Amino acid sequence: MTLRLTVNGTEQTLDVDPEMPLLWALRDILGLTGTKFGCGQALCGACTIHLDDEAVRACVTPVKRAEGKRITTIEGLSPDGTHPLQRAWVEHAVPQCGFCQTGQIMSAAALLRKKPHPTDAEIEQSLGGNLCRCGTYLRIREAVKKAAGGQ
Repeated sequence: MTLRLTVNGTEQTLDVDPEMPLLWALRDILGLTGTKFGCGQALCGACTIHLDDEAVRACVTPVKRAEGKRITTIEGLSPDGTHPLQRAWVEHAVPQCGFCQTGQIMSAAALLRKKPHPTDAEIEQSLGGNLCRCGTYLRIREAVKKAAGGQ
């Protein structure tokens, strides 16, 4: 089936099974590998993207659900890496292995869109579904606060 998607501001036409997870369409068909496969069950957050500015898990989102909506991946958040969250991530040395970081940043960006100056509790609640194998949660929180203008 042919589906039309808007990915990072660019119209895309894909001939795929409408039930295909959006993650695989983004990574395997469109070559946007910043979105990571973690668990395949929406439990870890590595595949977090934005669908009409809402954070969703691409591993369990069928492609058909994205038709007619704006999809934003980490590549579309800031193509040159200058988004305030990306800069704060570097400044606070958040990544260790880096695997979860795109999902963490995409969840944080969705939070900051809704709550420009979140509390620690709001950050922890909003990003609580994103797992970090390296345990950099405190640095993640500080980077979100920095991006929000709090430090």
